[in-house]
Amino acid sequence: MNATDKRYPEKPDQVYFFGTCLVDLFYPRAGVAGIRLLEREGITVHFPQNQTCCGQPAYTSGYHDQARQVATVQLDLFPEPWPIVVPSGSCGGMLRHHYPALFSGTAHEEKARDIAGRTWELTEFLLHVCGARYTDQGPPVTVALHTSCSARREMAIGDAGRRLLAQLGNVTVVEQDREEECCGFGGTFAVRHPEISAAMVSDKVDSIVAAGAEQFASTDCGCLMNIAGHAEKTGKPLAGEHLAGFLWDRVRGADRDGTS
Repeated sequence: MNATDKRYPEKPDQVYFFGTCLVDLFYPRAGVAGIRLLEREGITVHFPQNQTCCGQPAYTSGYHDQARQVATVQLDLFPEPWPIVVPSGSCGGMLRHHYPALFSGTAHEEKARDIAGRTWELTEFLLHVCGARYTDQGPPVTVALHTSCSARREMAIGDAGRRLLAQLGNVTVVEQDREEECCGFGGTFAVRHPEISAAMVSDKVDSIVAAGAEQFASTDCGCLMNIAGHAEKTGKPLAGEHLAGFLWDRVRGADRDGTS
């Protein structure tokens, strides 16, 4: 599936924002920036305070009963028929593609399918639903974009971030040789196979640096943590940021209040 195969909704007045665990615990700025970008489009954003994990770590590790326990908590958080916007292809893929299978044959199946049909990753929502248009307010910079495996293969949004970046006149986006390769994070994969994961992220970091990028942006915080963490640990000159934060800085100009 690609973006042209999807049936995007009309631009809504209101949306839910599902922040993800990594945004909540490690990258709150990415979540605030994502909300600000949606509000910039005239949308009222609702953030359910009781949201927790989507259940993906347990699900992809084969613990489906435990994943259902975690995921069930999320099912009652989105009672209104508004889109659910997620700043992660990975978590978005869990809600959109795996919730129906996880709850198949249960009393929650219908609700899970409803939530799946309303879930969108942030960059595709900004591009295809909001029709976001940006004027670059930042200084010249050269960046590389890393799009997660789940964003590419499950959510089919590999080009959404790149198309948003293309609107920024002072941003040069370089292509890395390993553009479509996994960074090695893969949730629990990095824990179960640390040596393989380390080799994969090392290749990814070297590829981005070799492309001449001053920094990189990612649409998923797991990848961001893995790539930026390896670069810092090995002394490579590479900083990283979630694409939402990068975009927000470029479009809001010099008015920096430190809250997003």
